[in-house]
Amino acid sequence: MGKFFSADHEDIRKGLTTDVYFQRTEEILRAKGLLDVDTRSEFTVAALPDAWPWAVLCGTEEMIRILEGKDVDLFALPEGTLFTARTKRGVKLPVASIDGPYGQYCSLETPSLGFICFATGVATMSARCKMAAAGRQVLSFGVRRMHPAMAPVIDRSSYIGGCDGVSSVKGAELVGKPASGTMPHALVIMMGDQREAFQAYGEIIDPSVPRVALTDTFWDEKAEALLAVESMPGLQAVRLDTPGSRRGSMVDIVREVRWELDLRGHSDVGIFVSGGLDEVKVKELVSAGVSGFGVGTAISNAPTVDFAMDIVEKGGKPIAKRGKFAGRKYVFRCPDCLEFEVSLDMDEPPKCSCGKEMRWAEVKILEKGKRLVREEKADVIRDRVLRQLEKVSM
Repeated sequence: MGKFFSADHEDIRKGLTTDVYFQRTEEILRAKGLLDVDTRSEFTVAALPDAWPWAVLCGTEEMIRILEGKDVDLFALPEGTLFTARTKRGVKLPVASIDGPYGQYCSLETPSLGFICFATGVATMSARCKMAAAGRQVLSFGVRRMHPAMAPVIDRSSYIGGCDGVSSVKGAELVGKPASGTMPHALVIMMGDQREAFQAYGEIIDPSVPRVALTDTFWDEKAEALLAVESMPGLQAVRLDTPGSRRGSMVDIVREVRWELDLRGHSDVGIFVSGGLDEVKVKELVSAGVSGFGVGTAISNAPTVDFAMDIVEKGGKPIAKRGKFAGRKYVFRCPDCLEFEVSLDMDEPPKCSCGKEMRWAEVKILEKGKRLVREEKADVIRDRVLRQLEKVSM
């Protein structure tokens, strides 16, 4: 059998997924004896997508892994930190920095950027959908919209960003949670009858799995919802997956189903909605009485955060290309307002606009390639994100 069109782990570690001009740069610097010149490089972004006021830093754990064993020091904001593109003074905020001989990490710039550009976008959109849901459950359903090799990182990033569960088996394994999902239309079609499908699901699937019935395969949504209540013991929710473009407004459909369930004494049965959702639609549906959401494409295909990596010191002296701020910067943050600022002096913490003294926000993760801090579990990082979301607005 032929291989899939994806790089394996060793290809990535060896820099074989890099842009070729870094290999050519290494060749030239090696010939000129410049590969071992000490440098400092920073990861920054000029602006966030769609005028986001903040983003959720994600993907740094993979950056750590690709740099581990190299003769470099790595400083970074903790994964799961909500950050801004720039400080109030307009300085681009370094989310991570590498110190060491340039030849140690030249060819790893491309994969290092790829790790955080993609994962940060996914985690941020997950956080925005979680905020829009106003405390309701949000599940990540987007792995089918991307290359399957990306499923674990999509699910990890979306979980860290705030999703309560993920749909892929491998992604769920990575975050240490059971995979979340209901039933597909294919089950109802293959069974040939909604009632039989609902009954079979209730009889066969492990009792620990929540009983949620998909109720829009053949009939009107409210008719199938009522059939599900009759057919599946312990029904916890019905799922509506029909896009609003098929039959008017999804908000109105949800209100109809909610009315019919309540009218017949089934106010304990929730309504879960999926299909073409994003942060705006989630917010609209909250008021209609939805108790949970499955968000797919909007999360898995979230806007990429366009980080860049730039040299800001060479041989111990400040240097940078135009448009960049040269020199070593110390990143500080207010623990209350979450406002960021940078200083050129570690011993001079800036004051926040709220009047409080900021704290150094960076963590030294690698020293000469040796890891100084343990990997954090996805739950720990997610909790950090949720605590910060309480202090910000969309």
